[in-house]
Amino acid sequence: MTRTLTLAIALVLCAPLPAPAQQPGAPATQAAKPAPKAPPAWVAKSNAYTQQLILAQAPFNPEQLSFFGIPGYDDQTFDFGPENGRRFREATAKARDALKASAATEADPDVRQDLAILVDAADDQIAASALNERLARPWLDVGQTVFGGLQGLLSDQTAPERRAKALDRLKRYTGQVDGTPPLATLARQRYEERAEAGLLQPTRIEVEQSLQNIDTYRKGIRDLFAKYKIAGSDAALAALDEQLADYAKWTRATVLPTARTTYVLPPEMYALALKNVGIDIDPRLLIERAQVGYMETRAAMQQLAPRLAAEKKIASTDYMEVLRALKKDQFETHEIEPHYRNVVMPALDRWIAQHDVVALPNRPMQMRLGTPAESAAQPAPHFLPAPLVGNTGQQGTFVLPLGNPAAGKDAQYDDFNFPGVSWTLTAHEGRPGHELQFTAMVERGISLARTLYAFNSVNVEGWALYAEAEMVPYLPTEGQFFALQFRLLRAARAMLDPMLNLGLTDRDTAKRVLMDEVGLSNAMATQEIDRYTVRMPAQAGAYFYGYSRILQLRAETELALGDRFDRRRFNDFLLDQGLLPPDLLAKAVRESFIPSQRAGSGSSAAR
Repeated sequence: MTRTLTLAIALVLCAPLPAPAQQPGAPATQAAKPAPKAPPAWVAKSNAYTQQLILAQAPFNPEQLSFFGIPGYDDQTFDFGPENGRRFREATAKARDALKASAATEADPDVRQDLAILVDAADDQIAASALNERLARPWLDVGQTVFGGLQGLLSDQTAPERRAKALDRLKRYTGQVDGTPPLATLARQRYEERAEAGLLQPTRIEVEQSLQNIDTYRKGIRDLFAKYKIAGSDAALAALDEQLADYAKWTRATVLPTARTTYVLPPEMYALALKNVGIDIDPRLLIERAQVGYMETRAAMQQLAPRLAAEKKIASTDYMEVLRALKKDQFETHEIEPHYRNVVMPALDRWIAQHDVVALPNRPMQMRLGTPAESAAQPAPHFLPAPLVGNTGQQGTFVLPLGNPAAGKDAQYDDFNFPGVSWTLTAHEGRPGHELQFTAMVERGISLARTLYAFNSVNVEGWALYAEAEMVPYLPTEGQFFALQFRLLRAARAMLDPMLNLGLTDRDTAKRVLMDEVGLSNAMATQEIDRYTVRMPAQAGAYFYGYSRILQLRAETELALGDRFDRRRFNDFLLDQGLLPPDLLAKAVRESFIPSQRAGSGSSAAR
C-alpha cells in the first residue's frame, strides 16, 4: 500500500489510521468552540492547488482521505491491484508537473512555498514507491489494515450517516462489490507475483505478530459493528472471518518460512526512511549527538534521585532503584482515566496559562484507554488527530494502551499506569504537545500543504518533546524525574535505531539498555525494538533530533532578541507554521518572527 498522506504515522507510529473517539459518556457534539476560523485567501488558493495532488492520489489512499475529513471516500478502499505502484507514480508525476507549471507563474510567496512543498512531497513519494518496488517483496498485514480502515469510520465523533458507509467499505475489503476482489486475494497476488531472488522479505517478527493478532482484529472489527449497530453486516463479517483464516493459513505456509531474521535494511532504504521522517544528517552523526544527550540525561536523573528518594522514603539513591520503587505505585485499571482526566490534564492547563507558555484552546482535551485491537495495532501511547478538513468541532484523542500483545506472557505495561509518569506523558500526547499542535492547525486555518504534505516526524515529535521540557519546571519532583526518563528514552532511540539498522548493535543489546538503563518494562522494550527494526525504522530518532533543532532555534532567537524575546509568542509562532520541516521552520523564524519582534509588532501569527 502506498503511504502518502501519513500525518498520523508519527503520532500513532505506522498504525493504520483510526479515527478518534470521545471519552465514555461524552456526547459527540460536545465539541469545540470556537469553530475553526475562515482561512486567509492565500490558504484557500494553496488548498485548491493541493486538491490536485489529493485527487490524483485518491484511489491509492481513500481510507486516509476519509479519516482526514475529505468527503467522497468513506465507502472506498485503496487500490492494491496489479501494477498499483506504477499507476501511483504516473498519477503523482502528472499532478506534480501541473503544480510545477503553476509555481512558475504564481505571484504569492506563501502559495509558492506551498507549491514547492507539494512538488517535493510528490518527488519523495515517487522515489519511495520506486525504491520499495525495486528492493522489497510486498506483503500486507491484512487483518491490521482492515481493522484500521473500518475503525476510521466507526467512531463516536463520526456522523451516523458516515458510519453506515463502513459496511460498504467492508464489502469492498471482502470482495462483495462487483469488480473488487477481496483484499486478502489481492495481497496474495501482489506477494506471489514478485518471486524474483534477492528481494527483501518481510521480517519473521512482523509475520508472526500478524498471525498472533488476527483473532484480536476480528473481534475488534465485530465489536465496532455491534457497538454502532450497523445493520446487515453479518454476511460480510462472516466472509471476512473466512478470508482472514485462509490468509493466515497461506501466510504460515508460504510467507513465514522465507521471512528474514535479520533486520539491517539496505542502505538505500534506511537513507530514504531517515529522509522521510525529516532527519537530514548522517545517521552516524545522529548517533554521536544522541550518545552525548543520553549520558547527560542519565546524569541528570542520578542527580535528582537522592532528593526524590528522601521525599518518598526510598532506601536507595541509585536512579534505577528509585525508578523501580516509584513504578510499583500502579493504578487499578478503573483509576487510570479519572487520574489523567481529573488531576493531570486540568493542572497542565492551569500551569500553561499561569506561566504563559502557549495559547490554549477553550475546552478540555480528550483521553481514553486503548482497546485490545488498538493495542495490537499500536502498542504505545499515541494521539489520534481529528479531521483536518470539514472539522465541525471534532477533537483528537490521547489513547493510552495497557499492554503489548507481542510481548507474550509479559504483555502488561508498568510504564504508564502510575502517578509520576502521567505528567510528562500527558504533556507530550496532550498539552502543550500533540493535541495542542493539531488543534492549532484546525483552528488557525493552516494550509493543507503544510499539514498533509509538509508532514515530518522531526517537526511533530520534536514539538511534543519540547512541549514536555517546557512543562518540567512546574511539575512535582516525581514528574520531573520521569520527564527525564522519557527524555533518556528519546536519546536512546536516536542512538539505537540507527545502530540496529546500520548493523552496529543487536536486538538483545538494545533491549538490555532499554530495560536496565532506561527502566522500561519487557513489554515496552519489546515494542521499542520492534519499532526500530520492523514497524518503522528511522522514525524513532525524530524525537531527539527534532527537539534538538527547536532548542537550537530558540537559543538563536533568544540571542537575537535579548529582552524582546517572548516565550509564548515564539511558541505560538512555531504552531502557526504547521508541520514545516526544520530548515523551513528556521527560515520562517529568522525571516519573519525575529524581524517582527525587533520592530515591536508583537505579532506571532503567520501571514
